[in-house]
Parts: sequence; C-alpha cells; structure tokens
Amino acid sequence: MGFSSYDYLNRRGIRDISWKDFHRICKALATAIYSYKPDWIMPIGRGGYYPGTLIAHMLQIEIYPIRISRRVNDLLRYEKPRWIIEPPEFIKDQRILIVDEICSTGQTMSMVKEEIEKKGVSHVKSAVLYAHSRSVDIPDYIGVITDELIVNPWDREIMIDGVFQLHPEYTKAIADQDLKLGLFSADQEKPFQLAKARE
Repeated sequence: MGFSSYDYLNRRGIRDISWKDFHRICKALATAIYSYKPDWIMPIGRGGYYPGTLIAHMLQIEIYPIRISRRVNDLLRYEKPRWIIEPPEFIKDQRILIVDEICSTGQTMSMVKEEIEKKGVSHVKSAVLYAHSRSVDIPDYIGVITDELIVNPWDREIMIDGVFQLHPEYTKAIADQDLKLGLFSADQEKPFQLAKARE
C-alpha cells in the first residue's frame, strides 16, 4: 500500500539528519515555543516522541504522549490516520503544544488539533521538526521546510533478521531517486556492550 506523501519517485533530494542536527533543531524550537508557555506538551507517536520529549526536558514542561497513525508495526496499513492513544480529558482549560516529527499532508496534525480542541482546552499550538512545502501553513512552529527525503537518526538502521540494516523505506526512496545507496549504508560499527541484560 502506498500513498502520495510516501511517493519518492516524484520527489528529489535527501537530507540526512544527525543527532547533533536533531538537537539543534529542537533547541531552536524550544527557544521559539518558550513565550507560548504551554501547560502540556503532547507529542504524536512514534516519531513525535523524540522531539516532544527533548523539548519537554528543555522547557521543563509536563508531557503526555498521544498516538495516531497510518502504520501498524511500522508498515503502512491505512489511508487515513487512526487513533491509538487519544488525548486525555484533564487537559480542559490548559494550554497545549502538539509536537510531531513531520507535517507532510497536514491530515494527522489537523485531526489531532481538532480532537484536542474538543476537550475544551484554552489554547493549542503545534510544532514539527520538518514540514513539506505544501503544508507550511498548518504548524505554528517548523524547524526545517523541505520536500527532500528526511533520513532520521532514530530509524536510519533497524534490525531485520537479527542484523542492523538501513531501513527498507529509505533504501527504496534512495533507489527511486537513482542515487547511490553506499552513501547511506548502515553503520557497521561494533554494538555497545551492555553492562547487564536480563534474559
């Protein structure tokens, strides 16, 4: 199953985001968000949990994760996002900041904002690490505006059959653009040895 926001045949360019890039973007977002002074940060899982958690730490604000997605176990299943963890009732009269990884079509962000407003919040704003050019009017705060393929540090490599490999979605997107895969090959460094791991 494929949807237009994941169609890399008609998009060009790759932006490989490092953990340092991620931290710098979140720091810039936190600086911009500071004056809004939200009571709660509500990151949208799973990708929004990364910036949402870091921004919550930076601003020392409480966090409540929510989840709405087209995916099940990282595979696209639905054309329209479905709720998995809905916003709580206790946010009534509170100032809310929604945080997500990316705003592509704007459908997810719009659905989340509508659901949060139903809870009677006093105000709601939204922040994303990245936004595609067609959806720049939706989030209140945007780290990077680009139509490139974003390669995130947290899902760049995933474990397949017990071996870390470049995420197949990235592999396909790179191939669709006729780019050399070697530039984004999975890191083959020796894994960190845990001090303890209970079987």
